[in-house]
Amino acid sequence: MVIRSPTIAKYHLRQLIRMEKKTPAPELRDRMERFRLRMDAENPSWEVAAIFGRTNQFYFTGTMQDGVLLIPRNDEGVFWVRRSLERAITESFFPDIRPMKSYQDAAAGMGACPETFHIEAEVVPLAVLRRFRKHFPFTTTEALDAQVAKTRAVKSAYELAVMEMAGEIHRHVLEDCVPAMLREGMSEMELGGEIFSRMAVEGHHGITRFGRFGTEMILGQIGFGESSIYPTGFDGPGGCLGAAPGAPVLGSHDRTLRSGDLVFVDCACGVQGYHTDKTVTYMFKEPLSEDVIEAHNRCVEIQNEAASMLQPGGVPSEIYSAILDGLDPGFLKNFMGFGDRQVQFLGHGIGLDVDETPVIARGFDEPLEEGMVIALEPKKGIANVGTVGIENTFVVSRGGGRCITGENPGLIPVY
Repeated sequence: MVIRSPTIAKYHLRQLIRMEKKTPAPELRDRMERFRLRMDAENPSWEVAAIFGRTNQFYFTGTMQDGVLLIPRNDEGVFWVRRSLERAITESFFPDIRPMKSYQDAAAGMGACPETFHIEAEVVPLAVLRRFRKHFPFTTTEALDAQVAKTRAVKSAYELAVMEMAGEIHRHVLEDCVPAMLREGMSEMELGGEIFSRMAVEGHHGITRFGRFGTEMILGQIGFGESSIYPTGFDGPGGCLGAAPGAPVLGSHDRTLRSGDLVFVDCACGVQGYHTDKTVTYMFKEPLSEDVIEAHNRCVEIQNEAASMLQPGGVPSEIYSAILDGLDPGFLKNFMGFGDRQVQFLGHGIGLDVDETPVIARGFDEPLEEGMVIALEPKKGIANVGTVGIENTFVVSRGGGRCITGENPGLIPVY
């Protein structure tokens, strides 16, 4: 039976996670069953799903290897592994893992090739698809990205327990540890390295994973002062000067911390593949002006208002409209991004990827379900200061969003 009951002691569930570090077999069966049901409902003529993406492979099998997971509609799934079969078998409770030297082995094991394959259109490169089709001569390709994303969006008690562990590390490091790290003359990169190191010691899995094509990030965005409104190619409300044009990530080696700086830390923390997202700001040695503090506090109020709406049955697009329609036109300037770089969302789903569905934005009209996890991040760019605001990770619950990353409102004074 899948671990979903709230009566199961959280302590015992966490002990299981720490000791076993393997996704339980009932959990894998439940995920596969829910995926199949969604495919049946939304793609009633589907024949075979082929999962190439490592993150989705991990979700369905509990291991990340070089191979392909084939899920026929009328038969059990098979995970064909090129490398490493030994590790896959050691790490996974998935019932059918087989070796392959190439896709030819998988094709021989599958038998007759169906006409249509559903694949991850957002993930699979054309070159990989062409190599695959040499041995699986199907005629039609359809996408399954939305169906997998919706399946992953609702977290089980097991997944929530892992994310709560990440959230506790996240809260402790950003709220308790970072203030003691801040010292005049340190670079953004130094701070990022120290945060990463501390998180790793506490149990962070060491990677920040996104589903969006071409998105790379180490930990998150670190900014002193106006660095946190510096333009980036990342689809988020904050900014980051980064290390260099060829690696615009983490923080600058050259921008150093000065008295009076706003310090902006927006990063993910993960345990066993699952992430939380959190932003904390700090005032270094001198308080910021009252109007900046007021803008920040308004962002905190918006987060709390939106969190209260994260209930089963709530509609993301309606939550977004309700919040945005209630804001003063003056406040909307530079809200959710500085200048013309404003993003069109207020929060996003999170789990194995930082950027999951649902998104608190227009166009997301399917009601929320209990167990979904949303990172809310109302932020505002301020000229000559940086980005103020907040971000925390919430579980959709009957009483409203339940925060798993801490309650500190930010703008923590550091003297």
